[in-house]
Amino acid sequence: MQWAERHFTAVLALDGSTLDTLLRKCGLLRDGEGLVLAGRMAAVLDLITRVPRTIWYEEDQHAHDQRFWDRALTTLHRGMLLIFDLGFLNFGRFDQLTDAGVWFVTRTQERIAYRVDHILQATQRIHDLVVLVGSSPTSQCLHPLRLVEWQHNGTWYRYLTNVVDPRQLPAEYVVALYWQRWRIEDAFNSVKRLLGLAYFWTGSINGVQVQSGRPGLSTRCWWT
Repeated sequence: MQWAERHFTAVLALDGSTLDTLLRKCGLLRDGEGLVLAGRMAAVLDLITRVPRTIWYEEDQHAHDQRFWDRALTTLHRGMLLIFDLGFLNFGRFDQLTDAGVWFVTRTQERIAYRVDHILQATQRIHDLVVLVGSSPTSQCLHPLRLVEWQHNGTWYRYLTNVVDPRQLPAEYVVALYWQRWRIEDAFNSVKRLLGLAYFWTGSINGVQVQSGRPGLSTRCWWT
């Protein structure tokens, strides 16, 4: 992280998390059946300071992480490094990040379609390739990406980044930085525990936001 802080203007993680169960103590949920979740939130976390930059709330408990892309893009600036997981896999968004000068690192699916442009490194433990991602000219990324494959305990892990120059971001650091993404998972768990967000005492959206400290409106208050 100290190395990344010197090479990027910020190191951020983007992730979503489902809020937990609504308790059926009162209101319209009292006579219902089955679990009802309290919605979904997403956040951009500064991985250096571990303080959230932005937090969003979605009433829809089934909201997919992809729904947060437009809002996330408005918070990012040239020179930043953004780390996110498979839930945000979207080739069109990758091109938007590259066009905006925002760097990223993410995990990728094992069977992703790609064509190798050239090989940067190939050993028994690590493969570093510049690739064109996508199954056809109409669905592939417009910009080349780097595919870094790393073997650990007999399993291959695969990462994508738009930093195609290994001098700017060595392959080993691609792997190590992605591991830091888990800091945002720890942050979500801490918030839910410390602020009592494991269970919600009302079925109304306003009530959920009040108990959460209105995450969409007051990020600093909600976190502290």
